[in-house]
Amino acid sequence: MNVSNCPNCNSEDYVKSGVIKNRQRYKCKSCNYFFTVNKIGKKIDDYYVNKALQLYLEGLTYREIERILGISHVSIMNWVKKYNIKRPYNTNYHPTYKILNAQELSTFFSNSLNLKGAGTIVTELGDKFMLIKWERFRE
Repeated sequence: MNVSNCPNCNSEDYVKSGVIKNRQRYKCKSCNYFFTVNKIGKKIDDYYVNKALQLYLEGLTYREIERILGISHVSIMNWVKKYNIKRPYNTNYHPTYKILNAQELSTFFSNSLNLKGAGTIVTELGDKFMLIKWERFRE
């Protein structure tokens, strides 16, 4: 099989670097990344990567995101490190979330008491919607 570019930096400057388990190994001259042609492993859709990072920035923990999206919390930690995501630090607010379908969401917003508070965000989550609301901690 023919290699077109490095999967790490997309460079076309690479050399052969041995054979491992009957598969040709290559080394990128630009970033020193070792790779093979038929990389084994599953790739998670970019939609879920973006959604996990968005939820992380909204204040949810790795384990909460794992329960919502069904993706390992370790994968989420690796993405946060890879993309150098920094969460704003503010201890006065605590996010709570609910997963609702379209009917439940319209019922939620029809009650005016649900519109008061620190802030609310609605994001699509497959065929449902996730509602994230911030509440101030009572002192």
